Amino acid sequence: MSDASVNSREFFPGPVLLLGAPGVGKGTQAKLLVDEFRIPQVSTGDLLREHRKNHTPLGMMADELMSKGQLVPDELVNEMVAARLTEPDTKHGYILDGFPRTLNQAEWLDGELATSALPVIAISIAVPERELLERITGRMTCPVCGTIYNVYSEPPAKAGHCDREGAALTRRPDDTEPVFRERMKAFEAKTAAVIEYYRKHGGRFAEVNGNLSVDEVTQSIRGTLLRLRQHGEAERQEK
Repeated sequence: MSDASVNSREFFPGPVLLLGAPGVGKGTQAKLLVDEFRIPQVSTGDLLREHRKNHTPLGMMADELMSKGQLVPDELVNEMVAARLTEPDTKHGYILDGFPRTLNQAEWLDGELATSALPVIAISIAVPERELLERITGRMTCPVCGTIYNVYSEPPAKAGHCDREGAALTRRPDDTEPVFRERMKAFEAKTAAVIEYYRKHGGRFAEVNGNLSVDEVTQSIRGTLLRLRQHGEAERQEK
């Protein structure tokens, strides 16, 4: 499968959902897809901030709930996503970021796109939990040049110091094993069910090995996306 076939003007990515546990690299891969196919990234976090900043009716409802320490319900998030998907830049596709996060949201999204020519393609990035733990707890950053190191896989020449600047490396306060375990619990409690939901829709779901280089994972995702879209198109033509 050539790069040219993936980049052809006739290929529209459609809605794409990247799934996976914390630390698998969803954000990195999403940005690469956005840049290549020139499609938007639909982030529920961004939508929520935008609605609140602009004091839209949905934003004011969210503000009221959050001021009381309450979570924004699925129904409100769904409305924000629905409004975003009507905008012209989503015509040929978009990358979903942080949505659907729950089974209810996944079922709602399928209903919302029931009449769409291109349903959601869900690609799960799989990485062993031990590797994820090391990726997160081993991460250190240079405060001067921003270079990221990992004490397990890409350590600096001098422990604790940047190879370029010599500056002392810093670690994010939430890059700890207890925080990682809590995030994994939250993932298993909600998002794991979303992966299983799409796994049951074999023609729209695939899993790729995320324990490779960034470029290798990107190539795998691109090839998988094209294959699933071609399969879906073939099925539609047979009906």
